[in-house]
Amino acid sequence: MRFTTKTEYGLVCLVYMAKHPEMDMVTTRDIGLRESYSMTYMEKILQKLRSSGIVIAYHGKHGGYSLAKQPSAITLRQIIEALEGSTFDVFCEPEVRKEIVCTHFCMCGVRPIWAKTKELLDHFFASVTLEMIARPEADVEGLLTAGGKK
Repeated sequence: MRFTTKTEYGLVCLVYMAKHPEMDMVTTRDIGLRESYSMTYMEKILQKLRSSGIVIAYHGKHGGYSLAKQPSAITLRQIIEALEGSTFDVFCEPEVRKEIVCTHFCMCGVRPIWAKTKELLDHFFASVTLEMIARPEADVEGLLTAGGKK
């Protein structure tokens, strides 16, 4: 499992919004100048997040983006699925392996392991919120150790 820069940049944008609730909206310029990211690339990422209902877009000369929900209501799983399509691809599933068709489905002991891996990751990522991610690292470690009950 490897996430692309879409997820990395998307998380940075969302964390920025979560850490600046006093700002009604942020622009790609606000984030781009701070992070040295391509504003064009961030715009594409934020459009995907808008399509998924994670952010709201305000158009026009003074437009920008804001979170569509409270950071506590946005999960890491939602973010990853919005930007990557899935948290973990079970590579031997027919919908994933379009070019190469596996003929060993009935004999493969790996497929249930990959399916369980996806299930565990989905469950874990669904328990991690943007609110948690926006906290300092030590706080996040404490939340994860305590099972999110801090």
